[in-house]
Amino acid sequence: MKNIFKILRKYTIEIIFIILCVIIQAYCDLELPSYTSKIINIGIGQSGIEYAVPYKIRESEFDFLLNTLSDDKKEYVLKQYELYNNIYVLKHKEKNTLEELDNIILSQIVVKYLNLDVNIIESSDSDSLLRQSAIEYIKNEYKEVNLDIKDLQISYIKEIGIKMIYISLIAFFITVSTNFLISKVSSYFGHDLRKKIIEKIMSYSSKEYNEIGVSSLITRCTNDVQQIQMFLTMFLRIVIFAPIIGIGALTKVSKSSMSYIIAIALFLILTLVVVLLVVVLPKFNLVQKKVDKINLISREMLKGMPVVRAFSNEKFEENRFNLANNELKKVNLFVNRTMSIMMPTMTFIMNAVSILIVWVGASKVDAGNIQVGTLIAFITYTMQIIMSFLMLSMVSIVLPRALISFKRIKEVLLKDSCVIDENNNIKLKENEDILEFKEVYFRYPDASEDILSNISFKCKKGTTTAFIGSTGSGKSTLINLIPRFFDITSGKILLNGVSTKDIPLKKLRDKIGYVPQKAHLFSGTIEENIKFGNEKLSKKEIDEVLKVSMSYDFVKKLPNKLKTHVSEGAANLSGGQRQRLSIARAIAKKPLIYIFDDSFSALDYETDKNLRKNLKKYTKDSTLLIVAQRVNTILNADQIIVFDEGKIVGIGTHEELYKTSLIYKEIVLSQLGEEELKNA
Repeated sequence: MKNIFKILRKYTIEIIFIILCVIIQAYCDLELPSYTSKIINIGIGQSGIEYAVPYKIRESEFDFLLNTLSDDKKEYVLKQYELYNNIYVLKHKEKNTLEELDNIILSQIVVKYLNLDVNIIESSDSDSLLRQSAIEYIKNEYKEVNLDIKDLQISYIKEIGIKMIYISLIAFFITVSTNFLISKVSSYFGHDLRKKIIEKIMSYSSKEYNEIGVSSLITRCTNDVQQIQMFLTMFLRIVIFAPIIGIGALTKVSKSSMSYIIAIALFLILTLVVVLLVVVLPKFNLVQKKVDKINLISREMLKGMPVVRAFSNEKFEENRFNLANNELKKVNLFVNRTMSIMMPTMTFIMNAVSILIVWVGASKVDAGNIQVGTLIAFITYTMQIIMSFLMLSMVSIVLPRALISFKRIKEVLLKDSCVIDENNNIKLKENEDILEFKEVYFRYPDASEDILSNISFKCKKGTTTAFIGSTGSGKSTLINLIPRFFDITSGKILLNGVSTKDIPLKKLRDKIGYVPQKAHLFSGTIEENIKFGNEKLSKKEIDEVLKVSMSYDFVKKLPNKLKTHVSEGAANLSGGQRQRLSIARAIAKKPLIYIFDDSFSALDYETDKNLRKNLKKYTKDSTLLIVAQRVNTILNADQIIVFDEGKIVGIGTHEELYKTSLIYKEIVLSQLGEEELKNA
């Protein structure tokens, strides 16, 4: 997926370095068994004599070997030796020279030592037996020329041992560096992916939130990202390393007569992995859905705890949670029990293969076809091959969940908001008619009929427009169309003569101070909440907006005043205090349009009256839009718009509507008596 690979592209250098480190680490791990084999076969078994090439040899013996060679080979061998006191001494001990001489001299030594015919030697398939015979001859020759075999043996073992130590140290530092880099890349990748998801979620309209669900979005930002992060860690650590080890070890033993044992083991392992994945894979998608459900129920239960307690419904909520919890447990149990078969079965295959190799190999050692060190190296390489498949099978446990998580995150990143943000460089000019609705129709996505029909009105600068109507008449829906939480179905909404669809969302929403129906404050201090829309607010300006919103007195009485911490969901504040601070946050922004969506409902009449009076003075150059249920809140509005079933059924002042609108009059009389109406 493009977005995810774009994130990984940032760490290209680190990933390349990790791959190089993994290759070096694999090379080191593959070399160690061959060195172990050399110590056993050559260092111990052959007394440190690696090649069938004598470093020193008596003149008589040397002449015998030369007599059996062709003229060109005889000339080459003579060039490599010098004669000192009836003893020929090898001049050069480079690997290439030793290997070339070994090919020439080996068979000739065996002829001398075992009295065998050259044709028999060349047809023999037991190179190991012939080489050991040649080494025995060289040992005897060294005794004759007084060369200390023990020193030769110790010297060889030390040389190989030091090489093994160097390789082990390189592997150690490479492994530490690799793990450090892998941890860094996977952590930063998780951080960037979560950031990308949040950025995408922030661009969603209400439609996309409702389609995916808040609880599912939380799971996708946390659990799903964690699954992909875990897979990335395993991919960089195992998926690259395991094939290199497996293929490398397979190359080392492919020419062995026992390689068929490895083929049997690999067939059994692959069969096991495929069967398990076919059984378990469909369940991983179910696991993530069950996690979403647990998340949803937990959020509802914790947020609605006061309601649960008030209705004494704790047992019902516990049972609801337990039911979802048990469903998740059952799916997880099935997955974990099925996948738990893998490790014991793999271990059994490994042990069975080891026994089979020892059983077959022992007879070959006894027959002299292979040496003990070679058998040990073969077992080690076989275990490396099986372990590489074992590591890949561990990835196969994580991979299905990562793929499901990948698809869920992909769904979030590829889902575009139905509210299209235009990046036009539009300058909004001063206009007397700040806001205008022109024949606006709106229906919710997938709805069969319009919620709002033929809505037309204007809001002038410095005026207050109020919306009133029965519950569900479309007042809040209309308000939500102004900041484009949804887009209208048809018609136009104009801001200073420009369609809101042509204005970039940030510029549009910067012009709006919004107080939602349900006052929401963020965890943090009161000062941080007020500065949410205007970070440059001074101390004097904060005090001013607190006074306007009637919050100054209660904030100053708090022990830490503006530094008082607001708990999660503002549970440490009353409903009225939350509403007043939400209003303070909106007016601190100093916008062009103020939207109050039933934002005075938790205030007493006196506070409501004084707050609206303060707002009238403070917002004289702006436009106020007020959605209200209480008639008292809107009596003095410059324009009152009455809603009924998504349509405007009356526009005018209080006096005008009281005389002309039956619906408005019924609302007024249901809340205020004749006496209260006169005094209002």
